Amino acid sequence: MMPFASLQEVETAIGRSLTRAETLWFNYTANKSDYVLYCHNIPLVFLLSTLPPLFYLVMELIFPTYVASYKLQPKIKFSLYDKFTCYLGVMKTLLLTAVPMLLASYPLMKMIGIRTSLPLPSSMEVISQLIIYFIIDDYANYWIHRLCHLKWMYENIHKVHHEYSAPMGFATLHAHWMDVILFGIPSFLGPSIVPGHMITLFLWLAIREIESVENHSGYDFPWTLKKIIPFTAGAEYHDYHHCVGGQSHSNFAPVFTYCDYIYGTDKVLN
Repeated sequence: MMPFASLQEVETAIGRSLTRAETLWFNYTANKSDYVLYCHNIPLVFLLSTLPPLFYLVMELIFPTYVASYKLQPKIKFSLYDKFTCYLGVMKTLLLTAVPMLLASYPLMKMIGIRTSLPLPSSMEVISQLIIYFIIDDYANYWIHRLCHLKWMYENIHKVHHEYSAPMGFATLHAHWMDVILFGIPSFLGPSIVPGHMITLFLWLAIREIESVENHSGYDFPWTLKKIIPFTAGAEYHDYHHCVGGQSHSNFAPVFTYCDYIYGTDKVLN
C-alpha cells in the first residue's frame, strides 16, 4: 500500500512530477496491500502458461504450411485433444503447487525488500537487474537440471517432464510437482539476491516464462531469440535434450549455453 494519500504528496516527497506510468501505478495500487500486489503473480503465471502456447497453436491452425517447414520433429504430431489434456494437467499442477508456493513465499519477498512504492525504477535499473537475474537463473537452473538427470531423480521426478520427447508449448510446465518447485527456485533466486521493484519482478517472470515456452515450442522459427542473441539455447537446442530423454547428458542450459560449454555438456547441432 502506498505511504502517500495523494499524488501531490508523492511529487513533494520525490521532488518532481510523476510520469504517466507512475500516475497509473499510484492510482492502481493506492488502496491495495503489498500482499495483494504480490498475489498478482498468480494470475500472471496462469496467463503466461496459457497465452504463449496458445500463440503457437493459433499459428498451426492458421498457417499450417508455414509452421510445418520449421517443425523440429515433423513426424510427431499432437491432436487438439492431446494439447488440451496436457494443458489441463499443467493447470492442475500449477493450482496445487505453484499457487501455494507463491502464497507462502510472500514473507520472504517482503523480508528481502521487493518494493511496491514510488518512484518506479528507471529503465537502466530494470535492465541491469534483469541481466543479473538471467545470469543467476542460468547457473542455478543448469545445475538443478543436471541433478534431475541423475538416475534416481530422473526415474522418480524428472521423467514426467520428458514424457513428451517432442516438446510443445503447453508441455513447458508438464512436470512432477517437485520439479515445479525445484525449477522455480532459480527464478526467485535473482530477485532475492538483488531485490528490486514489484514491476521488475512481474516483468522478469513474464520474460522467463515466454522464453521457456519458446524453448519447448517444437519450432525453430527464424525470428526466435536464438537468431537474435548469440549463445542462447533456443528450441532446437532444447528439443535435442527432449528427443534423447533419459539418456541425455547434454544441453541442460535454460537460456544461455555458457554453462554447457564450460562444463563440456553441450551438444553441437548441425
